[in-house]
Amino acid sequence: QVQLVESGGGLVQAGGTLRLSCVASGRTAGTYFVAWFRQAPGKEREFVAAIHWIRSNTYYAGSVKGRFAISRDNAKNTVYLQMNSLKPEDTAVYYCAADLTLGWSHSDYHYWGQGTQVTVSS
Repeated sequence: QVQLVESGGGLVQAGGTLRLSCVASGRTAGTYFVAWFRQAPGKEREFVAAIHWIRSNTYYAGSVKGRFAISRDNAKNTVYLQMNSLKPEDTAVYYCAADLTLGWSHSDYHYWGQGTQVTVSS
């Protein structure tokens, strides 16, 4: 079992920055991929970025590559999503997810946090 708790969302102007945090507890050692997804009103939940809990590989959706950065602090059991140059179209609820394998679909992930709202005003 893995428990995930997100924080760091809020309201920001276009061009601004936010950093989201995902604190993991439970069975987190060694083999999990942790991903960020987002869901805007009326749209499907979409992949944003992912990182392995131990290995250094990172993965990004094309829409955020070069603007967002995913990282982790193993000592704090925390995965971060640094979001720069935010756009109104980045407005969504952002979710942290974890599973043993890497996937691009929300259905690939078994463990989820409750989500944190990010709103970017124009």
